[in-house]
Order: sequence, then structure tokens, then C-alpha cells
Amino acid sequence: MQKQRRLLFLTGAVLLTGLTIASSLSGSVSAAQIEARSLTLQARGTVGGSQAGGTVNHFFSFTIPSDTTVGSIKFLYCTTPTGVPPNTSDCTMPTGLVTTSATLDTPTGGLSFPSVVATTNGAPYVTRTASAPPGPNTAVTIRLLGVTNPTANNTAFYVRIATYASTDATGTPTDEGVVAASTATPIQLSGIMPESLVFCTGATVGTNVGSGLPDCSTSTAGAVLFNQLFSPTDTASATSQMAASTNAGSGYAITANGPTLTSGSNTIAGMGATAGVSRRGIAQFGLNLKANVADASTPAVGTEVAPASNGTNYRGQADTNFNSAQSFAFVANTPNIVADSAFGGPGGTDAQIFTASYIVNVPGSQPAGTYVTTITYICTPTF
Repeated sequence: MQKQRRLLFLTGAVLLTGLTIASSLSGSVSAAQIEARSLTLQARGTVGGSQAGGTVNHFFSFTIPSDTTVGSIKFLYCTTPTGVPPNTSDCTMPTGLVTTSATLDTPTGGLSFPSVVATTNGAPYVTRTASAPPGPNTAVTIRLLGVTNPTANNTAFYVRIATYASTDATGTPTDEGVVAASTATPIQLSGIMPESLVFCTGATVGTNVGSGLPDCSTSTAGAVLFNQLFSPTDTASATSQMAASTNAGSGYAITANGPTLTSGSNTIAGMGATAGVSRRGIAQFGLNLKANVADASTPAVGTEVAPASNGTNYRGQADTNFNSAQSFAFVANTPNIVADSAFGGPGGTDAQIFTASYIVNVPGSQPAGTYVTTITYICTPTF
């Protein structure tokens, strides 16, 4: 008897080091070893499967080697792996474990166990209405729902599994085995998304390679030259770009602010607050945020907002007076609301690129000179 105790002690030490758990055959010499056994702690709702003290699901998977009659299977939760059910004198139940509220999920293995008896905490068993031989090497999966894990963090516990010919988990076990599991300290990650506005302007705004999305870091300088000399017989044009995104609940509005084109005391009049068409031979300075197609008085200039607005994550749109192709507006020294993020309703929006298209027409009497203006775009989010 002393030799047998020593053998059991050494066997337990080796198995703990290797993290492979095998049951002792003490008290059940004829019992076979349950094979391919595992216990997976599965999440339940927002509670992680291995959370200490968390009410989760315990999923058992194993193979019954014997083809003798099986009427019930017992799961005995202990702090140590050695020992054989139903002997519980060497089994200490893990602190905080609760199995009395466990219910049984629909089994998917080769044996059907329609009910679970969970009246004894730490020792639930599943049962069949009648005992029957499973056939050799029968796969079994049992999912116990609503088991409360032990409350100690990062602590292993063991479940001794035993099959019985009886339907109430009494008598001598037929087959048996042990599985190990462990609670784990949850890793809680947190981060803050602050109020955000990304806005940039330039002659051009670049895009990320691959995604094609706006990249303000690659914006070019804001010095823009019209495509040709001003002339009463042709319309000069130019473009600049800007990109905007925000998580503001009421979105953003973009204004264009600045004087009209000026050379000394000479000016080229802005086209006013109400959008109008390009007319050669008269003084006009205006802009829009559209792709303009060439016609008798308008050059092909500009592009549509990109990515296109969809009313959900892309909401940017040109404002009314700047949202019609071949139609332009501008009021000097007044905030011109040129765009907002109200497409589909106000709200946050991912980054989009707007292209501002500028046109200039002059009369034949327009004084010679270098005409310059500085347009400042301001993006205002409302949180």
C-alpha cells in the first residue's frame, strides 16, 4: 500500500509539469481512459470564457472508448487532478464555482443526453432516459450553459469525468478521465477617440496608395496660377483642392473667405451670392465645387467630390450656389458657405476631397496687371 501511494504521487507530479492530465486508476481497476478529452471555457454574452467569477459556458469534448452501457456522465470539479469519481473525499471544489444553475445545450456528439442534474454544486451529471451501449470510440460533446467560474484569477482547476451504466451517476465508473482549465485575468483595452476634425487645403490633396483615400500630409502648396492669360474672348480657369472629415455630431461647414482678384486699385468683380453662368467679355470671378463640362462659355474644369457622398460615412456636399456645373458664385470679403456635411442628414463623415473650380472673364477694357487674391477656407465642425 505504501508503494502504491508513492507511485500515485510521482505520477501526479509528472502530469502537472507536462500539463496533461490522466486519472488514477485507484479504486476502479477495470475502468478505461476517456480519450481526446478537453474542456473549453466559452464566452457567454460579453463575459469572457476564462474570466474569474464569470458566468460562462463549459464545453466538454471527449471520446468514450468502451462499448459498455452508458446511462449518465458525471463532471466533478476539483482543485487537484487525482482521484476517481464518485469518491469525493480527495476533491476540494474550487472557491466560487457554481454549477447549480447550469443548463444543457443541445448535444452534437454521438450520444444524446437530454437533461442535466445540477442539484449538487460542483458535481453535475447528464443523464439519458435509458442506458444503452454507445459503441466503441464514440465522440461526445457536452455544453453546460451558465456555469460560474472559480473566483481566483490565473488559477487552474480540474474536472474529473466519469461514465456510468446507471442513469443517476451512481455505482462504479465505466470510463474516466480528467481535463484541466484555468481562469485568466482579463486584459482590458481602452482608448479615447477625441473630438476630431481633419482639414487641409492646397493646389492638390494627395491620396493614400492602395486605399485612394485623402492624405493631407501630401497636400501641395497653395500657390495657383490660372491656365492662361486673361482675355475678353476666352475664359481662364484654375483649381485647388481641400479635404475634410469630422466626427462632429452636427457635421461641418466650409466657407471661402477673401477679396476678389485685385491688381493695385483695379479689380475683377465677384459673381455675387446667386450662382450664374460664365459670360465672356464681362468682369466675372467665381467658383464652384463641381465637374464642369466644356460648353460655349465654360471650360472643362474641376471634378466631383471624392469619394462620392452616400449619406452614411461620406456626407460632404457642395452648398447650393456652388453645386451646379457651369454655374459659379463668389461674394468678396464675405464668408461664402461652399460646402457642408449634410448629405443624408447632419453627422460625422469620413474624409473627402473637394475640388474648387475658379473661372475669370474680363472685358476688353480691363486694365493690364497681375491680379491676385488670397482665398482662405475655414472648416467649422459643430460637436
